[in-house]
Amino acid sequence: MTRVSEAADAAPGEEAPGTGAFSLETFMARARARLASAPPPYYSEAAFPGLNGDHALQSEQQSLVPSKPPRHAAVLVPVVARPEPAVLLTLRSPHLSHHAGQIAFPGGRVDPGDRDELDAALREAREEVGLEAGLVEPLGYLDGYLSGTGFWIVPVVGLVDPAYRLTLNPAEVEEAFEVPLSFLMSPRNHERQSREWQGTLRHFYAMPYEGRNIWGATAGMLRMLYERVYA
Repeated sequence: MTRVSEAADAAPGEEAPGTGAFSLETFMARARARLASAPPPYYSEAAFPGLNGDHALQSEQQSLVPSKPPRHAAVLVPVVARPEPAVLLTLRSPHLSHHAGQIAFPGGRVDPGDRDELDAALREAREEVGLEAGLVEPLGYLDGYLSGTGFWIVPVVGLVDPAYRLTLNPAEVEEAFEVPLSFLMSPRNHERQSREWQGTLRHFYAMPYEGRNIWGATAGMLRMLYERVYA
C-alpha cells in the first residue's frame, strides 16, 4: 500500500507557466550555466551513501549498498523546445523485465559499441521511440543515479526540436507523452511517498500528473534536474 505524504517543499514565488523561470529562454540559460559539461564518473562504493539514487531517502542507506558493481546505463532527459517547455516521457511496455509498465525516460544500458553515455542515450531514444539524434541538442549532464534494481544511470539533458515525430517500438514502449516543465520543476508537485517492498518500507519521490504516476527513479532524476537548474 502506498502512503502519500505532503509535498517535499514549499514553492514560493512561482511564475505563470511559459514565463519567468519556466520560459524556454530562462531554462536554456540556467541549463547551460548549471549542468555538467561531462558525464559523472562511474559508480564508486567509496562515495556511497553520498550518491544520488533510490537509497537517498531511506533511513537505512548503508544496507542498500550494491553487492556487485551496478550495470552502466544512460537516459535522455528530453526537454521539448516549446515556448512553455515540456519533458517527453514514455510508458514502458508491461512485458519488459525491468520497470515494466512504469513511466520512464528513453534509455538503457551503455553498450560496448557506444562511444559514451550521450551516444548510448541517443541510440536508446532512437530505438525506443524513433527520436532522431539530429533533433536533439545536448545541454549537459546530471549527477549519476543509483537505482535499486542495480543500474548506475547517467542522465543526459537534451533540447528536442518540437517538430519531432516518433515511431514507438511496441516491444519496449506503450506510449509517449509530454508533461509541462513548469509542473515537473515545481517542488509543490514533488510528493514523498512510501511503500513496503520485500518487508522494508521504502521512500521515494512521486509526481502524479493527470492520472499518471511518475515515481521512483524517473521522479528522482527529475528532482535532481530541479535541484541543479531551479533550486
